[in-house]
Amino acid sequence: MNKPLRRIAIFCGLLVLALLVRDNWLQYVQADSLRTDPKNRRVLIARYSTPRGDIIVDGNPITGSQKTSTDSLNDFAYKRTYKDGAMWAPVTGYASQAFGASQLESIEDGILTGTDDRLFFRNTLNMLTGKQQQGGNVVTTLNAGAQKAAYDGLQKVGGKGAAVALNPQTGAILALASYPSYDPSTFAGNSTSTDSKAWTKLQKSSDPDDPMLNRALRDTYPPGSTFKVVTAAAALENGLYNGADQPTNSPLPYILPDSRTELKNEGDIPCKNAPMRVALQYSCNTVFGKIGADLGKDKMLEEAKKFGFDSEQFTPVRSVTSNFPETMNRPSTALSSIGQFETAATPLQMAMVASAVANDGKLMKPYMVDKLQAPSLDVITQTQPQQLSQPLSSKNAQVLQSMMETVVTDGTGKNAQIPGVTVGGKTGTAQHGLNNSGKPYAWFISYAKLKDGSSPVAVAVVVEDSEANRGDISGGGLAAPIAKNVMEAVINSKK
Repeated sequence: MNKPLRRIAIFCGLLVLALLVRDNWLQYVQADSLRTDPKNRRVLIARYSTPRGDIIVDGNPITGSQKTSTDSLNDFAYKRTYKDGAMWAPVTGYASQAFGASQLESIEDGILTGTDDRLFFRNTLNMLTGKQQQGGNVVTTLNAGAQKAAYDGLQKVGGKGAAVALNPQTGAILALASYPSYDPSTFAGNSTSTDSKAWTKLQKSSDPDDPMLNRALRDTYPPGSTFKVVTAAAALENGLYNGADQPTNSPLPYILPDSRTELKNEGDIPCKNAPMRVALQYSCNTVFGKIGADLGKDKMLEEAKKFGFDSEQFTPVRSVTSNFPETMNRPSTALSSIGQFETAATPLQMAMVASAVANDGKLMKPYMVDKLQAPSLDVITQTQPQQLSQPLSSKNAQVLQSMMETVVTDGTGKNAQIPGVTVGGKTGTAQHGLNNSGKPYAWFISYAKLKDGSSPVAVAVVVEDSEANRGDISGGGLAAPIAKNVMEAVINSKK
């Protein structure tokens, strides 16, 4: 080969090599960034060219897909629809052509759109046979009756709040309600005249009540006296007291340690030297504050962490961390032990507390997805219940159960009584705001136990009633009836 031809051959070879390098760079190195580039309309068009799979509750879809009219302004063939969207929004999240997706709609997007790698074989067959790609289903653990009872109860009260129900034996989430809420259908499309306006109205800058906030998972509240259940567990686990009816040597008045500040109780209640059963029945701040101070911050922190405090939970939707302070002096430890100071909890966290007590001390990992299904309804994955921790022994859990059951039979939780069912509970009224100037949060945590000894449901409810008189706000008055209705709905669904 003469010199000019050799140069041309080498040059052409270099061009082919550059083309191969560029092609591999685009197909492998930049594939994900190009696929997710917001300017890549082809991906979005393909995404909305077929109906999404559904999110299932009790065997029925709570989502759907609607055919849209395509034109030069809208080239997306399908958009998401929701049944009882506001009630289910804390579970589903949203899937919007204009604003993306959240919660289950986002986490399980690959299954719902049919693009998940676990569907590769099926999608390959569909491509060969010319069949349209289909999305799979997300089957939840939710109980439709319990969810409706929770949402309707919060809506009836009218204030901001949330409710969570768990199956103590498995950790399955049975209800997850938040109020006020929103309907994801209102901005599922990409119209600037309707969807964008609906989205803007729901933002906190437009609506101070922040309806898109998932209060069950993404907001924390001072738990108030419901935290006394954790403090009682710490006392039993650390051998400070050996039973529910042992005198606690609690003075009245009780002065916070290393201070001159008196820790007061709500009203004239029998708290002097009261055993833990009576102290929980009447919600004695003095008794449980002293227990926390006597145990010290390290033992209290250890017990709180066993219940899930100071850790994120993934259901698979992420729940924010509930807080029990790690740095405290002795007075702050006493206050934290009655759910004040910097103690803060999500409704999910307090449902986990009630659940662990009901399940004889075993805390199960909370989850809301039972299984993922292929379009053929074949099961791709099935969630297996998993123990998260053991906050207290079976013996001590049963002691604490008897105390919580006294709260419902003879104490502040009478509004949660269910005929023929054993109910354990704890009320709470948590102060907040500068100098406690804000409306208190009304809390109630509880569980139901059937005659066979099984406990199918544990519940936590928190309500802020901005319209009520301060003296009328109490966990027993506002939150306990909601919890009762949720528990009854679960029990009735088992019949």
